[in-house]
Amino acid sequence: MEFEEFVRARGQALLRYGLVLTGNADDAADLVQEALLKLSSAWRRVRNKDDPEGYVRTIMARQHVSWWRGRRRELLTGEVVAPVREDEHDLREVWQRLRALPPKQRAVLVLRYHEELADDEIAAVLGISRATVRSQASRALATLRVRAQAFDGRRG
Repeated sequence: MEFEEFVRARGQALLRYGLVLTGNADDAADLVQEALLKLSSAWRRVRNKDDPEGYVRTIMARQHVSWWRGRRRELLTGEVVAPVREDEHDLREVWQRLRALPPKQRAVLVLRYHEELADDEIAAVLGISRATVRSQASRALATLRVRAQAFDGRRG
């Protein structure tokens, strides 16, 4: 398979993955573009391997974590332009809570629950140990539980 064919076949899936990682369509597009640029320079070496998509997803995950390491935490607020149904409201709430997590914790949860990767696979993608994957997931889930309880307490 040639690089252009790969991009046509897997580009939308990579964009969805980028959206899950970043929570923002523009950032997702930038992430995919940068990752594909890196992939294109390594294509001759990567195309004959079993999983060029895994290779580019690893680039994206590591790049996303690096990007967040270099930035200060920001309060992310955004208005939804389109009308929101109730289930979309719940999804938006989940994304707001995920965005508030530190980047590594968010990446671990996205890879575990959205991409359904095992801890070993997450460790390989992010370049961290399996123990770090487990501790980051545990901390992230604990933080989400506390914030959900606080939110529910304010609502009720």
